[in-house]
Amino acid sequence: MRTRLAIKVHGMLERHFPERRVFLKSDTDTRFIRLRPETQLIAFAGGSLLVAWTIIATAVLLMDSIGAGNFREQAKRDQVTYQARLNDLSAQRDRRAAEASAAHARFNAALDQISVMQSQLLTSETRRHELETGIEVIQTTLRSTMKEREEARLALANLQDDAADEAATNLLAAKDAGAPVDFLSEALARTAAERDKVVADAQEALHHADELTHEIALMKENNDQIFRQLEEAMTISVAPLDKMFKAAGMPPQRILDQVRRGYSGQGGPLTPLSFSSRGEELSPDFIRANRLLEQMDTLNLYRIAAEKAPFALPVKQAFRFTSDYGFRRDPKTGGRRMHRGVDFAAPAGTDLHATADGVVTHAGWQSGYGRLVKIEHDFGIETRYAHLSKIRVKVGQRVSRGEHIGDMGASGRVTGVHLHYEVRVGGKAVNPMIYIKAAKDVF
Repeated sequence: MRTRLAIKVHGMLERHFPERRVFLKSDTDTRFIRLRPETQLIAFAGGSLLVAWTIIATAVLLMDSIGAGNFREQAKRDQVTYQARLNDLSAQRDRRAAEASAAHARFNAALDQISVMQSQLLTSETRRHELETGIEVIQTTLRSTMKEREEARLALANLQDDAADEAATNLLAAKDAGAPVDFLSEALARTAAERDKVVADAQEALHHADELTHEIALMKENNDQIFRQLEEAMTISVAPLDKMFKAAGMPPQRILDQVRRGYSGQGGPLTPLSFSSRGEELSPDFIRANRLLEQMDTLNLYRIAAEKAPFALPVKQAFRFTSDYGFRRDPKTGGRRMHRGVDFAAPAGTDLHATADGVVTHAGWQSGYGRLVKIEHDFGIETRYAHLSKIRVKVGQRVSRGEHIGDMGASGRVTGVHLHYEVRVGGKAVNPMIYIKAAKDVF
């Protein structure tokens, strides 16, 4: 059975691949090679496979080349789009910085205006108090003068009556005795002059009292205008600060209480007005002034607290954000890990600044961070500035907001020059953009 099948298969191969002989001739001999049908089939199959593999490989290489070209074009388009987006974000950041600078200037101007208006208010209140005291003295003097005038009138009337009687008697006596009466005329004239002087003094006092009353009314109106302007200025100044602290997750009242405890000595919060030492009830203007002083005290405490919290950018020159807070792909390992800060990219050596008042607790090398500066602030806040090329502060040094603390570099575990900036509250990392965005409409 097997032999018959082999003969049948051999016959089929003979029809398609007949036996061939290849003769090899030399000068002295002639040889030939038999190419059996099976051998030809194997050679044909091998050649077909080689041709097929060549076609497939060529097609794959061609498709890869086309795909790679499209990928490069897409990558170039993505790079152009990304660069345009970065430029747009940089322009937006510059606009925000300009707006923040203008807002800060307006805020400082408002503080200066409030200080001037406060001085004017205190001077006006002192002047008004002096005028009220003067009016009381004038009214007392006027009452005494009017009383003396009435007494003088009665005395004058009695004197006139007595003088008339005495004059008649003296005239009769003079007629009888022939004596002069000039002394009587002089006495009457002197009395009339004194009476006219008393009346003129009384009228002048009344006129002066009317002038003082009018001046007090004008001063009250002026004080009311100053009060309104101060109240509007305080509302405009305090509300954004209150909103800023709330947006940063910092309870305003707790922050103010903590600052007040640290600034309760001389030169701290403003002292309420109190011009009376006799325990008298304060006037509405004094109550209004004390309310304003309390608001000014709150504004001053907010200003102190804002200097001690990181409501600022660590980079003041041109930069771009290269990485946000949160999970991201590790550029070294390719895995995902938590990025506990934000990255700012700028040229090497760019100045870096403290974002709030504080004390330097670390200034040196730390694994992963490279050259690192840690600053401890109030309210349990700590900021970190990593990958520096040069550190310009020392441990224990007290720094102020905006002070130059180091230069941007690429030390530690990095892929390029940038600043890694962290904010930690109670030892736990939080998103620094919370503080940066909260302050954008204030500073």
